[in-house]
Amino acid sequence: MPSGHFANVIRIDEQLGIAISADGVGTKLRIAEELGHFRTIGIDCVAMNVNDVICVGAQPLAMLDYLAVETADPERERQIGEGLRKGAELAGIEIPGGELAQLGKEMVRGFDLAGACFGVVKLDSIVAGDKIAPGDSVIGLPSAGLHANGYTLARKALAGLDLRSDLEGRLEKSLGEVLIEPTKIYVKPILQLLHSDVDVRGLAHITSEGFDNLLRLDLLRSDSLEIGYKIDNPIDVPLIFELIQERGNVSEAEMREVFNMGCGFCCVVAAEDEAAALEILRGDHPGAKRIGHAFEGRREVQLV
Repeated sequence: MPSGHFANVIRIDEQLGIAISADGVGTKLRIAEELGHFRTIGIDCVAMNVNDVICVGAQPLAMLDYLAVETADPERERQIGEGLRKGAELAGIEIPGGELAQLGKEMVRGFDLAGACFGVVKLDSIVAGDKIAPGDSVIGLPSAGLHANGYTLARKALAGLDLRSDLEGRLEKSLGEVLIEPTKIYVKPILQLLHSDVDVRGLAHITSEGFDNLLRLDLLRSDSLEIGYKIDNPIDVPLIFELIQERGNVSEAEMREVFNMGCGFCCVVAAEDEAAALEILRGDHPGAKRIGHAFEGRREVQLV
């Protein structure tokens, strides 16, 4: 796989490849630190990695975690471990090892959490986006809020608000609970989709850069066809994004560039398989729906 896709695939033999990706949790860790709640960020770490690996059609097998700390905190580390275990269970993977590094102030302030995930894929089953055709359906899966992207901007916009407040009922739970909500793990429904008769032509983990992540799907095209995507029926935007935009005076363009805006994952399938794909995906994600389609002409994402 070329650089720039969600994961890279290394050929093992004529039939099998290993898919590899690495990612971290980012400044969402600062929210966890302020709340003293570390049980969910391990789920985030697993999710950010396995959700990338499945984008090439691979089945995630294992992840290694790396926790760098200024000073050791047994209770924090215990909670992080609980989250990693829960994330591994949700993704159906093993965490056979990892690293806890106590580095001191000269290297790290507080702590950082990242991981690297490994999966397997048959070389003739790689989903690379090269078969996407005009008219193909784009199906969106709902996110659980911000997931693990955009927290630097979110924290700036929401500075001064009480994380333990429900903001007069606007969010139906405390702001901190909304912000610490773990990233959804999409492995189970995507593997079900891949093992079905649905013609899956592209898979995209929607993180920072929003729907522009769809443009990473054409890196292996052998023809000169330029494919764009029209998003004309997006998933409803959760209130937390409206609050960030309102409080931070953030433009619509910047919001779309930084956040997932309520859509955490996209599947591009042949138009005739749309109904079958939705039936499978809604088993785990009832809010899954067709949000747009692929078109020929310009390599861009149009939001209408």
